[in-house]
Amino acid sequence: MIDPSHPILELLKEDSRYPFDAYVFVFESLNFAQNELRMGEEVLAEETEVSEDSVPERHVSGQQLCEAIRQFAVRQYGYMAKDVLANWGIHGTGDFGEIVFNLIRINQMRKTPEDRREDFDNVYDFETAFRQEFKITPSEEEP
Repeated sequence: MIDPSHPILELLKEDSRYPFDAYVFVFESLNFAQNELRMGEEVLAEETEVSEDSVPERHVSGQQLCEAIRQFAVRQYGYMAKDVLANWGIHGTGDFGEIVFNLIRINQMRKTPEDRREDFDNVYDFETAFRQEFKITPSEEEP
């Protein structure tokens, strides 16, 4: 069960455009971008003191995150990815920006001074990205 005082649950009281699952999906997509796709430049967080143990964070741009979200959505939901996102109120890449900047506002994500909400606008068309370019590929696993 989720702690009722979790910052995202507080956020949902103010902005109910996207459900909790949409926020979780964006977090999972960021993890996918950084760890599986190896996206992002290594940068030290501004508010972190530099020490020998400091591990640089990997900063992913808005455009990179949109691409990672596309790949992760297709991997998770296949041809239904566009429908799952639409069910969450996500109809374009600008919605990813709204989610990310809501998370930044409640200190659940960070940004660099160069990052802008507009970086997420019109990165790709959902119909093209999730339907027209969708390809079924056989599994690498042998029966």
